[in-house]
Amino acid sequence: DKAPLSKSLLLVPSAISILLTLLFQHYQKFFAYNLQAVKEDFQIWRLVCGRTICLDLKDTFCSSLLIYNFRIFERRYGSRKFSSFLLGAWMLSALFDLLLVEITQYIFGITINSLPSGFLGPVFALFVPFYSSIPRVQVTQVLGHFSITNKSLVYILGLQLLTSGSYIWILALSGLISGICYNSSILKVHQILCVPRWVAKIFSWTLEPVFSSVEPTNEVRVGMGATVDIQRQQRMELLDRQIMMSQVAQMRRQRQQQ
Repeated sequence: DKAPLSKSLLLVPSAISILLTLLFQHYQKFFAYNLQAVKEDFQIWRLVCGRTICLDLKDTFCSSLLIYNFRIFERRYGSRKFSSFLLGAWMLSALFDLLLVEITQYIFGITINSLPSGFLGPVFALFVPFYSSIPRVQVTQVLGHFSITNKSLVYILGLQLLTSGSYIWILALSGLISGICYNSSILKVHQILCVPRWVAKIFSWTLEPVFSSVEPTNEVRVGMGATVDIQRQQRMELLDRQIMMSQVAQMRRQRQQQ
């Protein structure tokens, strides 16, 4: 609810990735992130196709789960500001990809002709506002020493995505750098790389009704949470308190009977 862009990024690229893997394998070459073809043959269109659709279903699954968890930013910022962040991170990470590949070849002598495909740069860039703006709430402890928080699962998914390919660390590093540049307003990047209002209005009139969801009616809002996620967390805490109080009352009745 209230995250149509996240819903579209969750459904459309995943559906195309599954179709390319199962039915249209001969079209996968058009979505390969081939840097050699970009630099030598000037196939700039590969920067668009190769950096949008994942060709590995494991990357598709992990990135989809991360986009689902990062939908909170669209609810917090609004669809236009959220899409501007993704656009800025996508363009900056494309530049940093090329720079990191050249630096790797210059320092270590490793020639990298291709990188993993997919919408991975902006996904890693979203870890920057996730780390800096989402509060850390402890859920439980494992073995009495390791704390499990509400952010642990997201970090585990990011680590799983980071270890899924040999050169995916380049995409992760370029995504984090672009997220830092955009989130910290270095060189006023957020003012240059943004979605114009008229473009946002066109998409809100055409595509938002397709991907919008009806607000859940079976959930009663509890507390003063600013977002749906916070309200659901408050509701879960209220249910936990009610269960605990009922258990305490039951123990008191048992003691009185004894």
